[in-house]
Amino acid sequence: MLIPSENYSSEAVREASGSMLAHKYSEGYPGRRYYQGNEYIDEIENLAVDRAKTLFGVPHVNVQPYSGSPANSAVFMGLLEPGDKVMGLALSAGGHLTHGHPKITFSGKFFKSVQYGVGKDGLIDYKDVKRLALGVGPKLIVAGTTAYSRILNWKVFAEIADSVGAILMADISHISGLVVAGAHPSPVRYAHVVTTTTHKTLRGPRGAMIMVTRKGLRKDLAMATKIDRAVFPGLQGGPHNQQTAAIAIALREAQGKLFKKYGQAVVKNAKALASELINLGFEIISGGTDNHLMLIDLRNKGISGKEAAIVLEKAGIVVNYNSIPFDPNPPMNPSGIRIGTPAVTTRGMGKAEMRKIAGWMDEVLSSQYSVSSVRRQVKELCRIFPIPL
Repeated sequence: MLIPSENYSSEAVREASGSMLAHKYSEGYPGRRYYQGNEYIDEIENLAVDRAKTLFGVPHVNVQPYSGSPANSAVFMGLLEPGDKVMGLALSAGGHLTHGHPKITFSGKFFKSVQYGVGKDGLIDYKDVKRLALGVGPKLIVAGTTAYSRILNWKVFAEIADSVGAILMADISHISGLVVAGAHPSPVRYAHVVTTTTHKTLRGPRGAMIMVTRKGLRKDLAMATKIDRAVFPGLQGGPHNQQTAAIAIALREAQGKLFKKYGQAVVKNAKALASELINLGFEIISGGTDNHLMLIDLRNKGISGKEAAIVLEKAGIVVNYNSIPFDPNPPMNPSGIRIGTPAVTTRGMGKAEMRKIAGWMDEVLSSQYSVSSVRRQVKELCRIFPIPL
């Protein structure tokens, strides 16, 4: 499994996710529920909130969003008015749909969205971002990515946002586990609001959190309240209590030394995989990676991203096809693939295995006659490094 947004959670997280807590309705917040019988649910949610506050160093956390997109939409709904101007990284440059993608998303339909991008080198040009912000005057700037392989400069984003009086929202859904592990800088000192999913590199259940930082509280003492009200009753009904419990467990696991070693290993594996692929003639957007993922331009290999994803899956290697910056091809048949190392690192694989995976990818994409042979080798590797149960 090389899709960078997917991972394996622990047995304890999975047990909580499938527990009887799913049967309980708990609309509202701890101590302020609209249903009786929530004494223990309140304890669980408070535990999850307290652990998140400690782990990320923030004063306010909401753990109720069902997933990442509802979390982002709650920030927009709580802090903006329809028609307000927002800025986010374009989807084609490695951003997310909820960061202002025009016409088809809530963030692009109900708000005036202006998208910043990357240069020909695949990197965000912060001077261009600042020029755009000064010209547009957005109320909110989103700093976050889904297919960008470099460290984000939170300090510069904050300076840009402050220069135009904008709220800075950091979406760390992909990198929150790396932030906790110290493998990527934290945005907490610089952003007003931080959103994240709880799976991906954090290895929890499918869920999300919204965090308001001290900077956010200084800007508007009601910011946390506005976001909480946007989550419930603005966008959602009762929280998924089994998900809340699983988040609490994942956050406890992320406090340990082993998790920090895991986060560092994810980045080391990604760098090793990218380096080996480059040696084999693959074109990595931006020339490498600083985090858990990389975007590969396959045009020099004479195969589209979709074709590559299909044949690699047949060989037992699961990736997702993905647009690259300035892609001449349509999104459903793009020029690239996106790969990452969170899941294979969870299985215990290291640099030696990254070299094998890179070689197999090269072999399969160079000659589809090798699919069966590679699949047998992949299966044997997975037997040696089984999914943690």
